[in-house]
Amino acid sequence: MQMHCLFSKRAMERDEHFMMRALSLAKRGIGRVSPNPMVGAVVVRGDKVVGEGYHHCAGEPHAEILALDAAGRAARDAELFLNLEPCVHTGRTGPCAPRVIESGVRRVIIGSLDPNPLVSGRGVAALKKAGIEVRVGVLKNECKKLNEIFFHWIVARKPFVILKAGISLDGKIATRTGKSKWITSEESRRRAHIIRSQVDAIIVGIGTVLTDDPSLTARISRKRQPLPIVLDSGLDTPPKSKVLSHPRGCLIVTSKGVPKSRRKALLTAGANIITLPVKAGLIKWDPLLEELGKMGITSVLIEGGAAVFGSALEARVVNKLLLFVAPILIGGDEGRGVFGGRGPAELADCARITDMKVRKSGPDLCVEGYLL
Repeated sequence: MQMHCLFSKRAMERDEHFMMRALSLAKRGIGRVSPNPMVGAVVVRGDKVVGEGYHHCAGEPHAEILALDAAGRAARDAELFLNLEPCVHTGRTGPCAPRVIESGVRRVIIGSLDPNPLVSGRGVAALKKAGIEVRVGVLKNECKKLNEIFFHWIVARKPFVILKAGISLDGKIATRTGKSKWITSEESRRRAHIIRSQVDAIIVGIGTVLTDDPSLTARISRKRQPLPIVLDSGLDTPPKSKVLSHPRGCLIVTSKGVPKSRRKALLTAGANIITLPVKAGLIKWDPLLEELGKMGITSVLIEGGAAVFGSALEARVVNKLLLFVAPILIGGDEGRGVFGGRGPAELADCARITDMKVRKSGPDLCVEGYLL
């Protein structure tokens, strides 16, 4: 019994070792594969890797196809490690499960099932029906965490919402005169641009556009740029705003009844405009996220300002929080707090953070967590 337990433990550790390699490969697709999930694949014969691959971009071959092609004949009677269940449906590319079966692998180790209703266990069932040994759930939590954006979008049909802000130690985003450049360090701003390059869209309010005239580009990447979205219920965006020259174009979300002249001027300047319901002068979040989900936008980064932050918090639409906290104190009653609006009357109604992590970001702290 003791020898059997020891063997089982070693076998589990071996499976986890190669699954970690699959996850490492999958991460190379971050910010590139949307609306698809990030997937890595490793073909192992004995204890030797004979083929590996990862999904590079939506519309290109999936990870298991690349790994099996790299392995060639060595895939027969080998093992295939995947962080996500192979697909059985035809999208931009053909199904992967039949190709896995044809390769002759004897065993497939899968980190997580695919929540897509078109897959969701069908890939595993197809492999088992073909006589392939299948193990599911190796490093399941790590695999789900990697594709948290895809999992949320495919189930909720709305983008995963990240709220990111740079604040002082006392929770301010600007002085009483509106000065905010720069509260956080160069390192924190660099990390913010990395985050921008990994999401599908960035959302700001009209106040941010009027005050800062931001470009909303990801300056570390030329190939991967998020779509800028401006929440502008009164259609007050100046036609010469930098955001209207964004390489992805610009989406302005407004309300009914705005002057036709303003709409015409912004359309002429190159903006795309959609009309959605408003509440107290602010665009309502649920209709907005539903519309973005239909557009295939899987993730959005909310970057300000305080009114937008506050309304998103109140609407309980934020999935993940990223606060870059600088070691300065702005102070004063008139310094601008990070979250606008009235806020809750009772502590029991406050937003709660879970899985909170704190790490250094140059001289700053980066606080990361999920909202319940």
